[in-house]
Order: sequence, then C-alpha cells, then structure tokens
Amino acid sequence: MDRRALIKLIGAGVVTATTRPLGAAALTSPRLIAKPIPSTGEPLTVIGMGTWQTFNVGSDQPLRDARTSVLQAFFAAGGQLVDSSPMYGSSQDVVGDALDRLGHPERLFSADKVWTRDGDETRAQTTVSAAKWRIGRFDLMQIHNLLSWEAHLERLAEMKAQGEVRYIGVTTSHGRRHLELEQVMRGNALDFVQLTYNPADREVEARLLPLAREHGMAVIANRPFRGGGLVDRLQRRGGPLPGWAGEIGCHNWPQLVLKWIVSHPAVTCAIPATSRVDHMRENMGAAVGELPDEALRARMLEAIQTA
Repeated sequence: MDRRALIKLIGAGVVTATTRPLGAAALTSPRLIAKPIPSTGEPLTVIGMGTWQTFNVGSDQPLRDARTSVLQAFFAAGGQLVDSSPMYGSSQDVVGDALDRLGHPERLFSADKVWTRDGDETRAQTTVSAAKWRIGRFDLMQIHNLLSWEAHLERLAEMKAQGEVRYIGVTTSHGRRHLELEQVMRGNALDFVQLTYNPADREVEARLLPLAREHGMAVIANRPFRGGGLVDRLQRRGGPLPGWAGEIGCHNWPQLVLKWIVSHPAVTCAIPATSRVDHMRENMGAAVGELPDEALRARMLEAIQTA
C-alpha cells in the first residue's frame, strides 16, 4: 500500500499506520485516534513526542541507545509527530541517529523550528537541522517562540510554496506571549500553532484555541505534564482513577491528562517528552479508545483538579 492510500484509510478509521520493519518483522499498532490537519485534511495521530531535555544526551552511546529504544516504541505504538529545535542541545543529532538506526520509519511526521534572530538564516538553519535529522525535508517548520517571526515567516512561506517544507507554523511555550501569538494568528496564513495547554494551564481556551479553529490552524499542545510536575502530583496523591476512566481507554493518570488535552476540539496533537520506553508506551495509550464528549471532559478536569 502506498502512503497516499494508507493515509486515506487511516482517515476513514479503517487501519492505522505501520512502520517499516524494525528488526525481523514489521510492527503494527491498534487502531488509533487521529485528527485531520485543518489546512489539508491529512490525519495525524493525537499523541506525538517532544525531545526537549530528554534527547539532549550528547555522544553518550548508552543514552543514545536508550533514546533509540524510546523512538522505536513510539513508532511501534503508532506515533507520527516528533518535535525538536536547534535550541535543544544535541537533541536533533540524537533524533537523527535514532532514525537512521530504525530505518527512517515512513510514518514519521518531522517537526522542527527556526531559532535565530537573523531573518536571513531561515533556509540555512532549516538545511542544517535537516542534515542533523538525516532527512531530505521537514514536514513542519515552526518559528521558535516567535523569535524574529516576521522575517522568518515570509521566508517559510516561500519555502512552502517551493516544496521545501510541507507545513509552516509558530510556537510559544510556558504560557507566554499569548497576545503576540494572537496577533500573528489573526494576520498570517499558518498551518500550525504550538502552545502550552494542560489542565493547569488553560488560558488558551479563552481566545487562542477558538481562534485556531476559526482560522483552520492545527494546534500542537506542548508541556502537557508541566514538565512532569502535574503527573508526579497525581501519581503521588491522586489515588485510583475514577471508574469511568476505563470507558474511554484511560488506565492511568498520564493517559487521563493527555486524553483530556487532545479531546479539545481545537487540539490536533499533544507532545509529551520522555526518556523511558515504559512511559512512552503509557503515553501512546492515550491515542487508543474513545475521545470524551464535553460532559465527560468536565468530569475528567474535576477529577484531575481535585486529586
């Protein structure tokens, strides 16, 4: 089956993507929840993977081996979107090494960022980043934390028109620069926006998430666990999950948090970061089962906030 046909079947809910063979046999995944990228309709699995801090391990080979295992588990469970940045130390090189060792799984949706004040360096930095990933081009190139966004966005639009990248977008993090992000979203054609959204950081619900829906922009939710602090609290003090959690395929607190995030109508994908295979498999479990309706989302939020 070619990639285009497979994407159509995924969108119809018939099958999920499979990786190229990793070792002796191909790995498959259960049917996953995917949402369409608004600008094209291309489906994207709702749980992706961030690499901030977790993949910044330099040349330490045992740690690189461990990150390769994490990435392998991600693809084996049906993951697609991997997000990185030049800001993340050696993360790009480590991702590239892992992709090489895994045979560059076809389901990869590569997302990186431009992070330089020099507006003339957009294409050059993108080229360097692609070389580190060991790929020909990125699926998504974003402007990191809106740095010099006017110049970079103009050049990214040119690169998209020329087929050098497939999608373009902008990012913020830690709940910052929302007013500027709103202005950028209102005045520019973007495929993606990336922002912080989780049960403890909900400011974006008021204006930015509705604006993304209105303008047909995909939303990537970063810091879904608040750097791990939210899940640590829930696992220490939250006790057992409510009985109804199993009805939507949630078997632990991380899955409940992630499924609450991606069930927002405007959110396309969440990108938790981890250095552990068991946590990766746990995270990807949030992409299996059903998405809750608004009434159940309210119960989920209450359970998380009062745990």
